[in-house]
Amino acid sequence: MSEQEPVHGHGASREGDRTSVRADERRSPGELPSPGELPSPDERTSLGDGPRSGDRAQYGVCAFLALLGALVIVDALSITPLTGSNDLIGPRSVPVLLGVALLVVAVVYGVDVARGGRGEPEAGEDVDLSTAMDWRTVLLLAGAFAANAVLIEPLGWVISGTVMFWGAAFALGNRHHVRGLMIAVVLSLVTFYVFAIGLGVNLPAGVLQGIL
Repeated sequence: MSEQEPVHGHGASREGDRTSVRADERRSPGELPSPGELPSPDERTSLGDGPRSGDRAQYGVCAFLALLGALVIVDALSITPLTGSNDLIGPRSVPVLLGVALLVVAVVYGVDVARGGRGEPEAGEDVDLSTAMDWRTVLLLAGAFAANAVLIEPLGWVISGTVMFWGAAFALGNRHHVRGLMIAVVLSLVTFYVFAIGLGVNLPAGVLQGIL
């Protein structure tokens, strides 16, 4: 009876290889394989082209998130609460909650990686690594941010922010100068009042002090 039983293991593997070869012979040179001819995730893993090839990098991200969460919690616990404050939540609660959330994400991510999960590559991204860096755009963006840093104190955020937003749009290819300038002014005013009213942070008003 034992001689009639089907042989698994190496025999099945050889049969699968022969089937794959026959499928390759039937396809024309430019024809892509059908979904049924593609190897399964387990087969790709055994061939070295599976999720385990990126495990080290993914585990590194897990470790980084866990370390960051632990540092946030330790730093939050070192905050001294203000005596006589009416704040029921206190200054520690939000950073501690953030640190715990980072630890939870690290653990969940690590479990997913251990089970073979991995992120799918971005199919729509088309990056030519052989193309030289566009230094003109990089320098224009750096100049826009540097101009904001230099002008924010004497002229105020609204003017310096307008220069930064307009300069960044110009560096990235916008050539509608009037429309870009108007949008930059609106963004600067909106952020100025969001910080002042919503967050209680007064950005420098500069030469517009008393007007805004």
